[in-house]
Amino acid sequence: MIVDSITTIILTKKTYKPLKANKVFLLVAILSIQMSFAQFAKIVDKDGYVNVRENADAKSKIVGKVNSDEIVYAYEPDEKNKNWLNVYYNDKIIGYIHSSRVQLIESYEPVSPIVRNENKAVFKSGNIKVDIISGKFNYKENKKFFSSSDYNGQKIEDKYKGQPIWGTDGTIPQTYYQSITVQIGDKKVQIPNREIENLFNPNNEFTECHFDRKNDTLYITTINSDGAGGYVALFKIVNGEYKGKMITIPF
Repeated sequence: MIVDSITTIILTKKTYKPLKANKVFLLVAILSIQMSFAQFAKIVDKDGYVNVRENADAKSKIVGKVNSDEIVYAYEPDEKNKNWLNVYYNDKIIGYIHSSRVQLIESYEPVSPIVRNENKAVFKSGNIKVDIISGKFNYKENKKFFSSSDYNGQKIEDKYKGQPIWGTDGTIPQTYYQSITVQIGDKKVQIPNREIENLFNPNNEFTECHFDRKNDTLYITTINSDGAGGYVALFKIVNGEYKGKMITIPF
């Protein structure tokens, strides 16, 4: 199940400074500590599903099941039982899965980056090409599309066009996705604007593409924003069709 789940709050009185080149090394250092392993993974089980357990033990209570081919976000292995991964599937299914039941997305064939900068990312390998365009976000012009919720008597903007906001951590969005386009052979796929319009402060420099050739599936993964506003996203293209995304907070 590919889901949108956690709501991020915007406090418009603060000022956000977008990620610049001189901050990249700091972000890498932070991520290397917080995300030394954490990454997206696909469930692979001959039984067609895998049990998610409360603790890192085959005898532990089952807290949920995840079907094969579904995507989870895997954190570091358990300290005592290294073969068990702490995984997030959705807000109701969080627990442990044996590492033999997952395949890390990064293990699939990489699609090479040709360009990766603040404004765009281009990936190309063989007949596969991915174009990601981002730009500055005009908050003043788009303010009417933000809505607020009441938090202990305080009105806080937490949705954009009716969807939870990602990547701000109490700040005004500075950048946004303009488009994500995929070309695989003669098939061209445009990820719907509705799927990316609430994902702010993208980091094209930390975007990767991997192709599962056996199942004709392209994965686009990215680590966006920085600090407490950081989030990870995965977009899935199967047989030349967009099949959805998964978003979560990576720490």
